[in-house]
Order: sequence, then C-alpha cells, then structure tokens
Amino acid sequence: MKFFVDTAEIDAIRELNELGMVDGVTTNPSLIMKSGRDIKEVTKEICDLVDGPVSAETVDTSADGMIAEGKELAKIADNIAIKVPLTWDGLKACNSLTNDGHMVNVTLCFSANQAILAAKAGATFISPFIGRLDDINLDGLELITDIREIYDNYGYETQILAASIRSANHMSECAKIGADVATAPPDVIRKMANHPLTDKGLEGFLKDWEKTGQSIL
Repeated sequence: MKFFVDTAEIDAIRELNELGMVDGVTTNPSLIMKSGRDIKEVTKEICDLVDGPVSAETVDTSADGMIAEGKELAKIADNIAIKVPLTWDGLKACNSLTNDGHMVNVTLCFSANQAILAAKAGATFISPFIGRLDDINLDGLELITDIREIYDNYGYETQILAASIRSANHMSECAKIGADVATAPPDVIRKMANHPLTDKGLEGFLKDWEKTGQSIL
C-alpha cells in the first residue's frame, strides 16, 4: 500500500520523505489555509520535494470552472493530480481532464455508487472518506471493502485512495482490505511505529546493558 501524506506542511513532508515514507501528497483548501501560504507556491515546493502524485484541489463548483482551474494547477508541475469533488459537475470535469492526459483525484466519496461513477469517468484515484463516515456511525472501512470488491470484479484501474484517516488502526485495516493508497496526517504515520511492548522491551534491554558497564563506541 502506498503512503500519501495529507498535509501542506513542508517540514513534515520532508522528514517523512527522507525516511522513504512518502509516495505522494494530498492537499485541500483547509490544509492550504492551515499552512498560511499561497497555493501555487506551496504546491510547487511540495512537487519539487516528492516524486509521486501531489493532489491540488479545485474550488469552483461548475464543470467548466473546475476544468479551467485544473488546467492551471497542472501547470505547476508534471506530478500534479487535479482534485475534484464527487458531484455530477466534478465527474464531468474528471472525464475531460483525464481525456486531456491529467491525473485526477475524485474526492469526498461516501458510497460505492459514487466510486463506480468515478471509475467510469476515468478517475486516477477515488478518495473514500473513512473518518467522516465513522463520525456519523457508519463503517468507513466497509466502504473500502465494497469499492475493492467492485473494482476487482470489473477490472477498473482507478486506485482506491483511503482518506480521512484518523488512526494507525485505519492504516493497517486499509492495507488488509487492499486499498491502493492511504493518505494520512504525518502524526498518524508516526504513530504506526508505537507499541507499549516495544517501549517496555527497550527499557529492559537498556537497564541490562547499563549493568554490563560496557560501551559500543
């Protein structure tokens, strides 16, 4: 499973990228606002930093507006994936931009039916939002399972990009289901390394090592 980092914070992306933990980056208007930077400037810096797809989101709600904004965003770098919402106009924009040779990430997916439409429209990525479904007492992971089954049944090439990841458990469950990509905030990716038994074991090793009075260096 590929890891995308869901942030517009350059330092966090750089740290994870140096560890080989970054296969791409996703941004959205909320993350751009949080970074406090110009969208084109920060997106260009991210694209220069990572080799994989960098999702940059359109904000117009009409198909024509999304297409125009998408083409402008695509000028930033060759690894831009244009992000459009899963609305009817968004599907029209997806089809047009895909036919022009651009990567398209269709976001805000909350049902298997929506995911089928995105695949038919030629989406490069479909972004089902796990956490937001969990927030309203629906099973976000079940949606990933449904989409995986449907896409495998018919050979759709659209990649499942699990989004709205809230926990390390979400990451491992998405991997078991067979999501192609999971995009998560930097802190969630870091927390995947945490386990209390690891901490306890390390503490014991260090205490025993101290008793030997030895030094490796």
